[in-house]
Amino acid sequence: MLILMFGISLIAAFIFALGGVGAAIILIPVMVWAGIPITTAKPVGLFYNTVSLSGASISNIKNHLLDFKIGIPVIIFSFLFAAVGAYISKFVSSRIILLIFIAFLVFSGLMFLFFKNQAAEKYREDRPWFKLSMIGVIAGFLSGLLGIGGGGIISPLMLLLGFNPKKIAAITAFVVPFSAFSGFVTYWMMGEINWTLLVVVSAGGIIGATLGTIFMQKKLNPKMVKKILAVILLVMAAKMIFVMMK
Repeated sequence: MLILMFGISLIAAFIFALGGVGAAIILIPVMVWAGIPITTAKPVGLFYNTVSLSGASISNIKNHLLDFKIGIPVIIFSFLFAAVGAYISKFVSSRIILLIFIAFLVFSGLMFLFFKNQAAEKYREDRPWFKLSMIGVIAGFLSGLLGIGGGGIISPLMLLLGFNPKKIAAITAFVVPFSAFSGFVTYWMMGEINWTLLVVVSAGGIIGATLGTIFMQKKLNPKMVKKILAVILLVMAAKMIFVMMK
């Protein structure tokens, strides 16, 4: 079982790192299908996102792809509100939020496929702090509430603001570990952690995400990254629809 989870973790991290998104959204249902309780899977998934995308971010920093000034407001507010979302998950049913989130993911995925910036593909270089902060609030809250990374929220909203998709992928990979770790700590304080499973899954995540990020940097252009992000978001939506129907 541990070997299987390591392999799935590595492959999922590689694919999702191409878009700068954490793979916990896929890994958590896989763990549940394997018989692991959801209360155990969610904190493992959050920690998995933390370490896997931390490795991706190191690679982005080394290659000078990360704009820290754009990422800072998203980091601060996603970190704070991930803890809020994780705590509220104890008291509030997430069914309605899941329905809204599914609709948002479908909209976002289709937007990545069909939305076009200016004909010359000119991307903005300014830093709208208030809008970026609100993205952090929404992404962090949903990250903690649902036990996932906030990449599915951050990426499409930043695309709407007009940022380069490759820059979005780098920023998302940098932001998600902060919100994911905040949610993980909150879940840890509320229950026990399967440390063996956590270590095995996280090791696969670090390797897969690092390889995926290097591949994205060297082989993919912004348009291809947009398409990958679209597929990732639509896969997320399909997964959540499946969960809702169970």
